[in-house]
Amino acid sequence: MHDSARRIRRPLLTAGLTAVVLFLSTLVATPARAADAVYDPVPEMPVQSRLGLVLSEYASFPQSYPNPAPTDPRLMRTARINTIMEVPDGSGRRAVPDLNGSLYLVEDGVPHVYLDVATTFAPRFFSGRGLGQGFGYVTFHPEFGANGRFYTIHTELASAATTPPDYAQAGTIYHGVITEWTATDPSADTFAGTHREVLRIGFGGQVHGIQEINFNPTAKRHDPDYGLLYLAVGDGGLGVRNTDPQNLGVPHGKLLRIDPRGANSANGRYGVPATNPFVGRAGALGEIYAVGFRDPHRFSWDRATGRMYLGHIGEHAIEAIYEVRAGDNFGWSEREGSFVFDKTSTNPCDRLFPLPADDDRYGYTYPVAAYDHDPAADWNCTADVGVAVAGGFVYRGRAVPALRGKYVFGDLVDGRVLYTEANEMRRGRGLATIHQLALFDAAGGPVRMRDLSGPGAPGDPNRVDLRFGTDAAGELYLLAKANGKVWKVTGTRVFASGDVGDTTLRRTAGASNWAPVTPAKWQFTRDQVILAEAGVSRPGPRRPFEYAVLTAGPAWSSVEVEARVRLDTPVEVSNRDVIIVFGWRSDTEFYYAHLSTDNTIYPHNGIFKVNNADRERIDHQWNGRSRGANPAITDADWHRVRVVHLPATGEIAVYVDGRRDPLMTAKDTTFGSGRVGFGSFDNVGRLRDLTVTGTPA
Repeated sequence: MHDSARRIRRPLLTAGLTAVVLFLSTLVATPARAADAVYDPVPEMPVQSRLGLVLSEYASFPQSYPNPAPTDPRLMRTARINTIMEVPDGSGRRAVPDLNGSLYLVEDGVPHVYLDVATTFAPRFFSGRGLGQGFGYVTFHPEFGANGRFYTIHTELASAATTPPDYAQAGTIYHGVITEWTATDPSADTFAGTHREVLRIGFGGQVHGIQEINFNPTAKRHDPDYGLLYLAVGDGGLGVRNTDPQNLGVPHGKLLRIDPRGANSANGRYGVPATNPFVGRAGALGEIYAVGFRDPHRFSWDRATGRMYLGHIGEHAIEAIYEVRAGDNFGWSEREGSFVFDKTSTNPCDRLFPLPADDDRYGYTYPVAAYDHDPAADWNCTADVGVAVAGGFVYRGRAVPALRGKYVFGDLVDGRVLYTEANEMRRGRGLATIHQLALFDAAGGPVRMRDLSGPGAPGDPNRVDLRFGTDAAGELYLLAKANGKVWKVTGTRVFASGDVGDTTLRRTAGASNWAPVTPAKWQFTRDQVILAEAGVSRPGPRRPFEYAVLTAGPAWSSVEVEARVRLDTPVEVSNRDVIIVFGWRSDTEFYYAHLSTDNTIYPHNGIFKVNNADRERIDHQWNGRSRGANPAITDADWHRVRVVHLPATGEIAVYVDGRRDPLMTAKDTTFGSGRVGFGSFDNVGRLRDLTVTGTPA
């Protein structure tokens, strides 16, 4: 172990995913005993990909302000831009909505206001309470160039509204309103024309309203789905005991599909497609396409296969991607992800339980990809962890071939950009592997979305507020509310792929080639370097207790270190470790890669810097709370390790067992050169077959 005492590992709570049922049932499984509660529903962390996206700034939007002035500091962003899409008229213009009220059109990267939604609906319009309130989304009819029609979502205070809702929850405090606009001249730079209300839904809470509206871009003229409008309607944020998502008589917690040009709805302002799955069912709204949602944030269609994917924000533990089909029920709040959700538990820490043996009879369909919240060990089980999925798109563009067939999405809070292979996302086949993409700026330098998006929200300095969009060609864009900017994905790069040099050093195992901290603890054979006795803490900054520096050969600038390592500490010790040292300049100035069985606390299984102060974690995999990269070494076998350090760009990558993708990555430019080494904190292990290749400093 290292740090002051052996850490007793407490199960980590996470928040769950919603489930999918084909037929609504009144039968509810008996909750499992608390002893069976699940605290880590998705143990695997996303796999770091060697692939990185090159992001080029596309557009920047002006400061906007919520109305009324917000009490939640997370609403104070530069511009609360939500998505970007191409206007379907062949003009090349892109549309971007700002929750605070403006609909922008972007031409050649320059935005201008096309329509002021806030002013149109003042004083009823409001955007100052709830993260999704205001002008939430826009979508254009596929024939906009000819008919000029497009559709928006906005919110109004119930107390100020002059029109009653078509459907409402008890204690309604705001309305989500769908409006149809008809432009007199679709090619004009600013809107002129008419608008009419299509649908108004009342919500009892300030969050989880109508999140997205859209047309299926894969539907062709004369297809049954062509021109039908999909609406992702949340549960109103009324808590885990809200039964509306399972109530077929209300629209809350549902995906709806309507014909905006029809008239057979209850209010006569839109049509209910006869092909909808619940049409004709007693007590059910015909508008419903799928049920059982908490917060259905974003959805999209794979342009190659027609499959629909939806990113769903979890309650307690799990962020999910679902493949959606007509009639599905995603189970909230009877299910969260692939687990029973016990909303009646008196202990808020005991929410998720294994599925019952007879689960098939409920007809639930489960996520095709998911990651969990991994809160800190001292989480109080009711607070927001600060994790939320941002649904994305299957890339089918031409400009970035390495992305084809990948569903690219992310976490809207911390700005991680993720992907799964679309052909792995299949219902009933378990969870597809999630990969974390590296990111590069237009000059090719490694960055993170936090670097690009600037300061986070007051009180939440790391909040990016990430969203995704595409254009007509299927090219991908990333947006951040934090600084109101949009970036286009213009290429890909492989992380830490630069040339390290061609000077090579081998056959380094002899004792004369090494300088240990404590020579008596080491043994050197013809082919092995052995740390035979555990190190002990030393005065000075917190750093590895015992290591040996390779004195043979030069100090290195760019360098690749390859070796086989073995942990001799018994496998029963969860936090055993060995380290690879690089960039070593002195006993208080160096980098090291920490290879451990334990990835649940800050000092373990990461990339660290010692710079005349306590070691600092610098890798991209640590989530800031409780988890790092997946465990590097879990057994007593030999493992191949490769560390690449490129001081010019600061790129550091650590590979294990010949995998193409790195286990860990980091960017740091503190030390431009140094020596390499091997050691541990307070464990024992050994190294062999060391090869160092690089450029002498």
